[in-house]
Amino acid sequence: MLAALLLGTATPAAAAAPAPDVDGYVRAYLDHTGLPGAAVAITHGADVVRVAGYGHDAAGTPITASTRLPIASLSKSMTAFAVLQLAEAGRLGLDEPVTRYLPEFRLADPRGARITVRMLLDQTSGMADSAFPDLKLPQPHSLAEAVARLRDARLAGEPGTKFHYHNPNYEAAARIVEVVAGQPFAEYLRTRLFTPLGMTSSTTVDEPPADLSPGYVRAFGFEVPVPEADWFTGGSHGVQSTAEDLARWLIAQRDGGGALSPSSVALAHTPAPGRDYALGWRAGSPGRLSHTGEWFSHTAAQLLLPGGYGVAVLANTGLALDNDAETLARGLATLLEGGSPEPALPAGVVADRVLAGLILLSVLLAALGVVHARRWAARRTSPWRTGLRLLPYLLPGLALVLLPELMSFVFAGRQGTFGQILHVWPGLVIWLGSMTLCALVVVVTRVSALVSGRQRPRREESVETTGVVAWGSESG
Repeated sequence: MLAALLLGTATPAAAAAPAPDVDGYVRAYLDHTGLPGAAVAITHGADVVRVAGYGHDAAGTPITASTRLPIASLSKSMTAFAVLQLAEAGRLGLDEPVTRYLPEFRLADPRGARITVRMLLDQTSGMADSAFPDLKLPQPHSLAEAVARLRDARLAGEPGTKFHYHNPNYEAAARIVEVVAGQPFAEYLRTRLFTPLGMTSSTTVDEPPADLSPGYVRAFGFEVPVPEADWFTGGSHGVQSTAEDLARWLIAQRDGGGALSPSSVALAHTPAPGRDYALGWRAGSPGRLSHTGEWFSHTAAQLLLPGGYGVAVLANTGLALDNDAETLARGLATLLEGGSPEPALPAGVVADRVLAGLILLSVLLAALGVVHARRWAARRTSPWRTGLRLLPYLLPGLALVLLPELMSFVFAGRQGTFGQILHVWPGLVIWLGSMTLCALVVVVTRVSALVSGRQRPRREESVETTGVVAWGSESG
C-alpha cells in the first residue's frame, strides 16, 4: 500500500550523465524503514541530475520536488553565506569582535567581549549548551531578543579554542546581518541569496509556521504525526526550502553562483587546521563536505562529494537517535560513487524493539512480585534491611525525573525539556514510565503485605489474650 503512495517528480538535466537507480533506492528505503516521505536533490557539477519527492505528508498529500519543507540546520550554511557577502563588500570583518556590530552582545562572562564574527560561524565562541541551555529557557521571538537574552550566558571555554555546536552562535550571526545590512534577516536572504540563485520557493522563519504540515516521530514501529515544537529557529535553523531550490543551492557551492566569489565559497568550506567544522559546513574525508539538520518533526542533510556530486535530502521524521535524511543521503552518496547500499533500519527502531522486550519483562517481573508479595514479606525481619531492599525500585522513577539531564550525555551536551525528549525518543519515555509504574505496584503490594503480616500476629495475640481472660472469669 505504501508503494502506491511513493510518487516522484523529476527535472531532467541536459548533458547530465545517466544517474544510478536513485528512485529505486529511495523507494526501497521508505519501504524498509517506514519513512513516510522525503524529497531529494542530486546535482553533478552545474547539472541537475534528479529532483524528486517520494511518499506523503501527514495529510496524505504526495511530497514532490516543489514541496516546501524545513531544512533545519542546513540553514547555517546560508547564514554563513550572507555574512561572507557582507565581508566581501567590506561592510564587516570576520575577525572583528561581535560587539563592534552588536553593542548589546554582552554576556554574563567578560570573556564574551573577545568573541569574533568568525568564532560564531565556526562555533568556537565558547558558548555551549552546557553553559547556556537555550532549549530549556523561555524562547525569544526575534533575533534581537535572541541576542539580548545572552546577557545571562556564561562560556564553557576560552573564545576561539574549542568547538561547541550551539544554535545561539548563528542567531547572533544573523542579527549581525540584520544590523549591518539595515534590513530584516528574512528580507536579506530573499533579496541577496534566494532570488539571485533562483531559489524562489525558499524562505526563513523565526518560529515554525502554524500551517506547516506535521512531521512524524517513531515509537515502537509506528510513525506518529506531531506538530513542530514551539521554539526559536531564526538564523540557525529556520529556512524552509524545496528539492528544486536545494539543487540550485548545491550548484552554487561550486563558485558562488554569482552571489558570492569562489574564494569566499572556498573559505566557507575550509575549516581551520586541526578542526573539521568550517563556516556552516563540516569537512570529512578530502573533498567531502556535509551538514545535517534536525527539527523535532523533520530532518535534512546535504553532502558535497569529491566527484562533483551534490546531494540534499529532506525527510518528515524528526530528531532521534539517528537522522533519516542523513542516512538516506549517505546511501545515495554510496550509490553515486558506484556502491550498492542496502537500506538499514534506523537505530531508534532497533532500540525500540529492545525497549518493547524490556517493557514486557518488567510487566512479567512485576506480576511475579505481586503474586509472591506475602512470601517476600514473611522473610523480612529487619525494617532497615527491608527498606534497603525496596530502595532500588525508586531508580526508574528517579531516572524518569532526571531524563532531560541524562539525555544530555547522549546528545553531546544538548539539553532539552521533558516534552522535547518525548518528541525525540517516545519509546524511552514510555519504557521508563512503565518501569516506574511496575516498580510502584510492587512496592505498594509488598509494603501492604508487610503491614498486614505485622498486624496479623497482634490480632491473633489479642484474640488469645481475650480468650484466656474470659475462660478465667467463667472458672472463677
